[in-house]
Amino acid sequence: MAKKGKIKRRSECPLNASVEMLGDRWSLLIIRDMMLRGFRSYSQFLECYEGIATNILADRLRKLAGYGIIATEPDPSDGRRLIYLLTAKGIDLAPVLTEMVLWAAAHEETGNQALVRQMRANKEKVIAEVRKRWTGRHSIQP
Repeated sequence: MAKKGKIKRRSECPLNASVEMLGDRWSLLIIRDMMLRGFRSYSQFLECYEGIATNILADRLRKLAGYGIIATEPDPSDGRRLIYLLTAKGIDLAPVLTEMVLWAAAHEETGNQALVRQMRANKEKVIAEVRKRWTGRHSIQP
């Protein structure tokens, strides 16, 4: 993945940049699992109920890290393994993902109605909980 400022994009449109970084379902679902379920390990991501393949997971984690949305560090319990952390850039996606959940729930039949009710009742609290989980020693600056 190219360094910041050297990424070749199809256009300079900000929406295009967002789509290029996050425009596939797996990247958004990985971020969802980190934000809402606290996932940090490769094996946890493999357990997601959408059933991501190992090669796709490895590719998306690499891309998200390349874009500075997540970062890695050695697992303190087993230095041979990595743990994945949201960066400040990744944490800033919490309001975006919250709005996407609420939009989908308003227009489609979806599951996880408990989460939808929680977001509808107090989306600022949900976002604050995500920030609290990942800010400080639990996240890495891009």
